[in-house]
Amino acid sequence: MKQNLLGHFLILAFFTAMVRPAHAAPVDGTLSLSHARAAAIAAERHAEHLSTQIVVTIVDGGGHILLTERMPGAQLASLELAHRKAISAVYYKRPSKAFEDALAGGKMAVLALPDAMPAGGGLPIVQGGIVIGAIGVSGGNNAQDQESAQAGLDALSIGDKTQ
Repeated sequence: MKQNLLGHFLILAFFTAMVRPAHAAPVDGTLSLSHARAAAIAAERHAEHLSTQIVVTIVDGGGHILLTERMPGAQLASLELAHRKAISAVYYKRPSKAFEDALAGGKMAVLALPDAMPAGGGLPIVQGGIVIGAIGVSGGNNAQDQESAQAGLDALSIGDKTQ
């Protein structure tokens, strides 16, 4: 009887540990497609609020595209720009706006950094102090792109909210 109860307890503990809400952080430090979709939807809703059309790209920790969405009316160039902002954020582990600010402050060396995009709209997605991906937004002005990217990041319950 005692062994049977222990067995049931272990099975219950196993399944309880396996069942997580859909918004919970991934155990292995990776982004899921559902996380990427949630971030994109939130960024797009914010862009609509700002009366602009954007492209949103979400990349994983290695800079590989998980999702790209283009709102109707968003300029075609934003497809590449959103990707470059996300790559910049994941490779350098900082918002792409940091490069925009450095350039505005006269640090021309930013232009020589490989894959650094000196424009707001790229934010790293950080979990437990580790960059597990990034969101890149393009289509509005840099401030609108930054705001929309932040809205996408805020929709995730997995990222450290330090941007």
